[in-house]
Amino acid sequence: MSELNEILKAWRHELHRHPETAFEETRTAAFVAERLREMGIEVHTGIGGTGVIGRLKVGDGHKVVALRADMDAIALTETGTVSYKSEYEGKMHGCGHDGHVTTVLGAAKLLSESRDFNGTAQFLFQPAEEPGKGAHAMIDDGLFERFPMDEIYGQHNNPAYPAGTVNICKGGFASCEDNFKIEIHGRGGHASAPEKTVDPMVIAAQIILALQTIPSRNAGAFQPVVVSCTELFTDGAHNAIPSNVTILGDCRSYSKEMQALIETRMRDLVEHICQAYGATWDFLYTHEFAPTVNWDEQVDAVIQAASHVLGAEKVNGNCSPFMASEDFGAFLEKVPGAFFFMGGAVGDESRDMPLHNSCFDYNDDTLETGAQVFAQLVRERLAR
Repeated sequence: MSELNEILKAWRHELHRHPETAFEETRTAAFVAERLREMGIEVHTGIGGTGVIGRLKVGDGHKVVALRADMDAIALTETGTVSYKSEYEGKMHGCGHDGHVTTVLGAAKLLSESRDFNGTAQFLFQPAEEPGKGAHAMIDDGLFERFPMDEIYGQHNNPAYPAGTVNICKGGFASCEDNFKIEIHGRGGHASAPEKTVDPMVIAAQIILALQTIPSRNAGAFQPVVVSCTELFTDGAHNAIPSNVTILGDCRSYSKEMQALIETRMRDLVEHICQAYGATWDFLYTHEFAPTVNWDEQVDAVIQAASHVLGAEKVNGNCSPFMASEDFGAFLEKVPGAFFFMGGAVGDESRDMPLHNSCFDYNDDTLETGAQVFAQLVRERLAR
């Protein structure tokens, strides 16, 4: 194992021991800032709360290419047995953001030592990706005005792909996340006399089934859409028909047009089904994560740089889109860029745990690989 990978491994283990959840990443941010300063990189802190920006300008080029890493951990108690296990009860790096931070720090180290490009490499360390708030917080804090950039790139580890591979596609890569709340107001009564009630349970059942016609009858056959009702609450009892039922749920898609279609159709179905049964309703639809939509030119740039580092056989330029969400999409609404998966699977079920599993651990052997891909990407986009 190379000297660089040993350094990156030690950094990642330090971050793994001290996980911090959304907007609490003060120790993590301080660690990042200290490492960047040691490399001679200009550092700015407190962006969007705990965000950190590093800037490395070489030559007289005006172009700026940014690399992004998310810093926050998740609210989960780690149950694995690694020697660097989380020291904080109820918090762990169960999604691999410790590895993401380390990978971008590794790229910064490589570029600060080689300085073989012409322009500015920008290293963006973002808080609060898990709740989908951190990218917006940095944007609202003037990110693009204070630290202009021409392109931005990010990656996420994925234990479903073989270690040492890069996986990317053009267009929709990670879905949006939209949440909904449907409140149905009927008239409750005794379970023995349903004819005297306006039963919101029956209405809720009709709505839940009807919502599934949105993906099957409103979205095109090649447009990925998921509508999931995930929680149901009532004010009834085992022998009392409730007066009120609340349905909560989650929708996924890849475009603003589809988001609008889902919301409109959902509102129409709720309204008319409730009217048909004599109930009233309240409806709330919120946009939690923007879809992550890769730009074509920047996808080609990732494929080229990764092929130069790994070999073309290790690069999948047409991987399947991801139905989970990633707030990197908020950046891609502002500037061109691309997001990709760095494979982490070693082929051992005892090690290849899924993301957000309490035994998940980042594959250290991919840290240097990811750093090399990122560094090569910057060199090629800021070629002399």
